[in-house]
Amino acid sequence: MPFRPAFSRCFSWDIRNTVGNIPMEWYKDYPHIGYDLDGKKIFKPIRNKDELDEFLDKMENPDYWRTIHDKMTGTDVCLSDEQVDLVHRLQQGKFGDVNFNEYEPAIDFFSNEVMIHPVTNRPADKRSFIPSLIEKEKVGKLVHAIKMGWIKPRRPKETAPQYYDLWAKEDPNAILGRHKMHIPAPKMRLPGHEESYNPPPEYLLTDEERQVWEQQDPDERKLSFLPQKYLSLRAVPAFSRFIQERFERCLDLYLCPRQRKMRVNVNPEDLIPKLPRPRDLQPFPTLQSLVYHGHSSLIRSISISPSGQWLVSGSDDCTVRFWEVCTTRCLKTMEVGGPVKSVAWNPAPSISLVAVSYGENVILVNPGLGDRLICSATDQLISSYEEPEEVKDQQVQWAVPEGKAQEQGQRLILTHPKAVKQVSWHGRGDYLACVMPDDGSSLQVVIHQVSRRRTQNPFHRNKGAVQCVSFHPSRPYFLVATQRYVRVYNLIKQELTKKLMANCKWISSMAVHPGGDNVICGSYDCRLAWFDLDLSTKPYKVLRHHKKALRGVAYHKHYPLFASGSDDGTVIVCHGMVYNDLLQNPLIVPVKVLKGHIITHDLGVLDVAFHPTQPWVFSSGADGTVRLFT
Repeated sequence: MPFRPAFSRCFSWDIRNTVGNIPMEWYKDYPHIGYDLDGKKIFKPIRNKDELDEFLDKMENPDYWRTIHDKMTGTDVCLSDEQVDLVHRLQQGKFGDVNFNEYEPAIDFFSNEVMIHPVTNRPADKRSFIPSLIEKEKVGKLVHAIKMGWIKPRRPKETAPQYYDLWAKEDPNAILGRHKMHIPAPKMRLPGHEESYNPPPEYLLTDEERQVWEQQDPDERKLSFLPQKYLSLRAVPAFSRFIQERFERCLDLYLCPRQRKMRVNVNPEDLIPKLPRPRDLQPFPTLQSLVYHGHSSLIRSISISPSGQWLVSGSDDCTVRFWEVCTTRCLKTMEVGGPVKSVAWNPAPSISLVAVSYGENVILVNPGLGDRLICSATDQLISSYEEPEEVKDQQVQWAVPEGKAQEQGQRLILTHPKAVKQVSWHGRGDYLACVMPDDGSSLQVVIHQVSRRRTQNPFHRNKGAVQCVSFHPSRPYFLVATQRYVRVYNLIKQELTKKLMANCKWISSMAVHPGGDNVICGSYDCRLAWFDLDLSTKPYKVLRHHKKALRGVAYHKHYPLFASGSDDGTVIVCHGMVYNDLLQNPLIVPVKVLKGHIITHDLGVLDVAFHPTQPWVFSSGADGTVRLFT
């Protein structure tokens, strides 16, 4: 057992690790740190703290100042109040025991008075006269170990001289501080043996070396003169290059820099653009105001009416619900034949239609809410359709519902060959695009014209699995997002205009700015990419504020706001100002993180939508609720 110092008896020695009082650096390359009483290895705890975690722990942990690292066990130990008090007393030079009085009256047993009789009359021991055999044996072992080289004397510490900069803290504006900037003029090189009037023979050039020296340029010559030998100093002639050499020396003095050029120290924070404060960018949604309860399963899609008074939501419980925004009343519930994948309210204010997709079907519903004239005009528009004389075969079947479905408000049923994932209206309200994702098929996107009940497939073949589509708000452009790219097509010229590279693994959602020059894309690898269509085909800015996959993104129609919903249960609202000046880049500032949804089955917020007139945002989640943040 290794030797332990006497002071260790004062403290409670850690008996979990039986290696004794040895340097614990011996175990730094091993996975264990010692052995317990049973001889089993004590493995080191997993410590994966970096400097950032250490700093956060220092800022947030109130007991950080009293936590120490135990080298014997490799764990962090929090000291108690008594142990902290003991450390403070030892640091102040006091005794460890509080109750110990170092100023007790001393009893003078051996006084200065010479007594007749001794205090103890005990005779001295025999061992005090005879040398100890045990100590003799110990000394012999130590001498033998020193002879064999097992014990080496400690090397004396090398006290290297410490140097320090005398002018390290000198004020550069002071008079003496300026002298540091002064550069002395270059000194002339001292003459060597070759410049002597009687140089050694090895410094004299041969005829071949002299010819080589004469053929060289003056800048390439190692020596600017030819070494020559004279019998005496009186025979040395005048130096032929004296004036030239003096002139070059004056040039050296004249052209010498007088001041040391200091490197410009730039503060890195000055290079970062100063973003405005969020309070200066109001209004934007900051708190949860209303919660819409009613669905029994996750809500995949929501949509707002153009007036902002009504809200429609589609859920996996096979129902579509219509809500009044300000009162959270569910005014109408319509059951469909499967989980609802997407709902979209017609953006035209003169048409009251809602597109609902479930399975292979897309139904157009007149909810009958709001202005009765608009609802009746919508019914007249659909019923006034007259079939053409020549009926062409279409890949999508159009049907008019009857009976109970007609009473619920269903006006048209479109049956597709495959399951429909997303529906999207054109801004005029007559065209409807549907997405049927299938990587190996050419029929992934179809566009319906409601007034003529006509369907067309705009693409003969699709490159990749289509995720979502969107119409441009003002130009005849059609945006198609696949897993890695966003392709912008011109519908009039019927050609590909641009191909945007999202730099992400899988695009999940897309939204187009009301101005039409900017696009945002959300992806399943936690990124939100902002594209400036006039600037580049690569993202102008990539935001990584969410911790999980993004499910929905949306722009506000009038306010400079955009939002993103993610599986981490949060909605992040950002300020996105687009300027009319083409030379000024968009200003993107995150302003608020909105929380409220409960994560269910690892799913959080599935869709987000802005109110058309107010700075409010709606979000639907996997917890079966729709929430309004104002």
